[in-house]
Amino acid sequence: MLRLLEIEYNKLRYSRSARILIITYFILITFIALIASIEFNIGQIEFRVADQGIFNFPYIWHFNSYIAALLKLFLAIVIVSMMSNEYSNRTIKQNLIDGLSKKEFIMSKFLTVLVFSGISTLFLFAVSLILGYSFSDFTEFSIVFSDLEYLVAYFVKLTGFFAFCMFLGILVKRSAFALGFLVVWYIFENILFAVLNFKVFKGTEIAEKIMQFFPLEAMSNLIVEPFSRLNAVQTAASQIGSELNKDYGIHWYQLLIVSIWIAIFVYLSLVLLKKRDL
Repeated sequence: MLRLLEIEYNKLRYSRSARILIITYFILITFIALIASIEFNIGQIEFRVADQGIFNFPYIWHFNSYIAALLKLFLAIVIVSMMSNEYSNRTIKQNLIDGLSKKEFIMSKFLTVLVFSGISTLFLFAVSLILGYSFSDFTEFSIVFSDLEYLVAYFVKLTGFFAFCMFLGILVKRSAFALGFLVVWYIFENILFAVLNFKVFKGTEIAEKIMQFFPLEAMSNLIVEPFSRLNAVQTAASQIGSELNKDYGIHWYQLLIVSIWIAIFVYLSLVLLKKRDL
């Protein structure tokens, strides 16, 4: 395992673009702290974002996980480029000649995916902990470390998304086309949902139940948007006669669906590689 990771590390170490994207990703996560400094002046009323409780424990785990997950495309580009470079630089053929099996090759890529996801999760944990202790009104131990399941969901979400990108990188071979395919698949899922929801199963929740099994939708469902949880939003909704009853929890079956997709993407990557003449 360490040997496989060392091989991938050496490949990434000499890739300037990969280093820039990885560093940019982690810098952007730290920029979540800048949200605390945003202020609005509405007449004589000063509105400070940090005062709305977005950095309160345990809400911060939900908020930061959702925001950080939006930035995952930076590491996705690294994953896709990593795969396309194997073909363009013919390093994949050289690795196989040097004795690396196709199974070990795929495993080395998936281990890299796990490392990216793991480091991202640990980094987000550290950033959230610092922000929480700096701005939160609640710092009791039991409150601080509750709702950590959002970090688990964040890890699974990233792993699923990166595994999908790894599969697309092997399927399409070129990074630009692989990312284009990712966008096309996202559009396809949204169009399919619209057709099912507004045409086929209009007025029911059947469309949502079907779409939860599609890869990108399954990953999206892991962490629901956190903004409607804010007291200010809840109060505003109640004043206009509306009620927000979203389910913000992390459910085992959602984690299971994404985990199954991870296994499928890794398996399909191996099947593709075995069938191809390199």
